[in-house]
Amino acid sequence: MLASCAEDLGDGSVHLTSRGNIQLRGLSRDTGELAARLSAAGLLPAPAHERVRNYLASPLSGLAGGLVDVRATVFELDRAVCARPELAALPGRFLFALDDGRGDVSGEDADVCWRALDSSTGAVLLAGRDTGERVPFTGAVDALVRKALWFLEVRGSAWRVRELPALPAGERPPSSPGVPIGPFTRDDGLAGVVGAPVLGQLAAADLRALGEIVVTPWRSVVVPRGLDAPGLVTDPDAPGLGISACIGRPGCAKSRADVRADARAMMPRVPAGVRMHFSGCERRCGRPHEPHVDMLAGSEGYQKGTA
Repeated sequence: MLASCAEDLGDGSVHLTSRGNIQLRGLSRDTGELAARLSAAGLLPAPAHERVRNYLASPLSGLAGGLVDVRATVFELDRAVCARPELAALPGRFLFALDDGRGDVSGEDADVCWRALDSSTGAVLLAGRDTGERVPFTGAVDALVRKALWFLEVRGSAWRVRELPALPAGERPPSSPGVPIGPFTRDDGLAGVVGAPVLGQLAAADLRALGEIVVTPWRSVVVPRGLDAPGLVTDPDAPGLGISACIGRPGCAKSRADVRADARAMMPRVPAGVRMHFSGCERRCGRPHEPHVDMLAGSEGYQKGTA
C-alpha cells in the first residue's frame, strides 16, 4: 500500500526518518485519496490520536538478543494510548519507547521509556534518564501511559519532557549504538540482514520487493528473513554510510542548497565510520542524536562544525 501511494500520489519513494517513521513526500495539497487508501489498509486506526502514535522499540527484539520480546507490547501500548481520549492532546513530538534491555532505543531520548533490566523487570526513563522507578514487564504499558498523563498535567508550554524546568530523573543509563548494518544470525538459527537506503530514501519498487521489514530510528531497516535486500546498502564498510541529510532543495523552500546532491557527491570520500549530517538551514531537520559532523548550508558554501 505504501509503495503504491508513493508511486501514484508522491515522488515515487518512501523516506525513512530519525523517529522510525516512513514518510511520503511530494504529495499534492489534496490528501483525501491518500487518507482513504491508508484507512482502507488499516494504517489510520485512530485518527484522533494519529499524531501521537509515536513508538520506538528495539528493532531486533524477538529476533536476535535482548532480555525480553517487546513486539507484542508495542501493540498493547498503542491500544492503551488510543483508549485514552486525553492523550490525543500530547504534542506531536512526544515519543514512547520500549527497550528490550540492549540499550538501543533508550538512548534515543524518548520522552517516556521502559527499559528491561532482566527478563521480568525494567526501569522507567524520562528523556533518557533513569527515574529510579522499577516496573514489571507486565506493567510497562501502564507505567508509560501514567507518565504521559503526568506530562500533560505539568507540561505548561513544553513540547518534550526534556524541556520541563525540573525533570524528576537521574543519570542516563549506558546505551548501545543502533543495530549494525550487515547480516545477522537470528536466535532460531536463520539469517536476516540490516540495510540502509542511501540518504534514507527507498524506491517504491524496492520497498515492495522487500516485503516484511522493521523500520529503525537510524534510517535503516531490518529484513528479518533472508539476505536479499534490494535498494539497501548492507556492507558495513561502504563509504558514506554514515551520511544523512534533510530534504533540501527543491523539496523545502527554506533550504539554501540541494543538500542531498551535495551529500551524494561527498559520499565516496567519507569513511563508513564517520557520522555526518547535511542541513539546508538552521533548523537542521533530521539530524542524528549521536555526535556527528555538522554541515550547514550557507550563502557561500557549507559551514562545517561538530554536534
